[in-house]
Amino acid sequence: MSGQHGDDRSSANGAVGNGGGNGRHAATGDDGTDVRHDAHAAPDHDAVPRGLTGGAEPGAAPGAGDEGFGSGGFGGRFGGVGSGGGGGRRKRRGGGRGGEELMVPEAEFTSYYGRPILHKPKWEPLDIAGYLFLGGLAGSSSVLAAGAQATGRPALARACKVGSLVAISGSVVALVHDLGRPDRFTNMLRTIKPSSPMSIGSWILSAYGPAAGIAAVTSVTGWFPRIGKLATFAAAATGPAVAAYTAPLIADTAVPTWHAAHRELPFLFVSSGATAAGGLGMLAAPVSQAGPARRAALVGGLTEVAITRYMERRMGLPGETLRQGKAGTLMRAAEALSFFGALVGGIGGRWSRAAAVVGGLAAMAGSACTRFGIFEAGVASTQDPKYVVQPQRERLEARASSSGSSSGDVQGRADEWAA
Repeated sequence: MSGQHGDDRSSANGAVGNGGGNGRHAATGDDGTDVRHDAHAAPDHDAVPRGLTGGAEPGAAPGAGDEGFGSGGFGGRFGGVGSGGGGGRRKRRGGGRGGEELMVPEAEFTSYYGRPILHKPKWEPLDIAGYLFLGGLAGSSSVLAAGAQATGRPALARACKVGSLVAISGSVVALVHDLGRPDRFTNMLRTIKPSSPMSIGSWILSAYGPAAGIAAVTSVTGWFPRIGKLATFAAAATGPAVAAYTAPLIADTAVPTWHAAHRELPFLFVSSGATAAGGLGMLAAPVSQAGPARRAALVGGLTEVAITRYMERRMGLPGETLRQGKAGTLMRAAEALSFFGALVGGIGGRWSRAAAVVGGLAAMAGSACTRFGIFEAGVASTQDPKYVVQPQRERLEARASSSGSSSGDVQGRADEWAA
């Protein structure tokens, strides 16, 4: 029985020549010599094809038995596949994991079983991007309305108060439409969770909405002027939070582009909201009273463009999504419109009503394109695994360099996370 097992094992190491075939228990070389091996005998390197023994020929240079499958011979037990003999040459991983030897190049992660790693956000662009834009417009308009009221510009103040009420109403409608039922919004008011941007945002909206509504109604009707003034300043106090809180709301997700932009998004959203509010003021107020609106559009538009460019550079790989596809088109349009609106409305609007109208429309359109562009870039980043895996590896390498870990450990952990 042991002899049979020995022959069976030796048959796997038999060589096949040009004139002979391989049997179950023996193999024949080119010269007809029986090259059967005993079960415990060392393999004959003259008869066994190089590589099946897992090592090099006696006297050969180190690595000679590790050739790939190609013109240089049959691949070794751990060999790779290549066009030349050196395609599967052993490569030692740096430092970590006990000096593990790799016979193939590092794998380039492309997908998770042929699918994206992250699910595509199910939010509708018109609902969520519209919610982002209208919230920024409402909050910034309330700040502008308070400034206009304090400096004796009633027409500008009234336009911004009414505009803020319309905008926040549209923002809440878009949010509720996305949630599906109104009670899903009111349920978030049962408790307050400081660590949740959605919970904090719900309470901000609940405080801001009534104040903005009272300010607008009293401004139009003339009723209760003192209450109207108090409501105006209350809305202005919460307006910046309304304009900014949607930034951490979307950045606090696994969406690569939104998460990578978490540092700049609040500033971008506030400046974009100021651009839109300035555009609204230039549209609705006479030239003589629209000075604060022109300055808001000018400063907000230029700041928006500067922050966007800085953000794209700092983000690294995920920043590509802001320059490609639909998102790239929207972001380029946003930059052009915001810059045009800032210059035409902010400068030319001093003397020309037509320039104020054109500049105001451009400023509002640029702000809207920014919000829609950010939304589309986030959606696009979930469809390509490289925007998920590569930033993870970069963060691991940064941590390793600060803690002194080896590059092999970093690569190993990144590969495990990607798998």
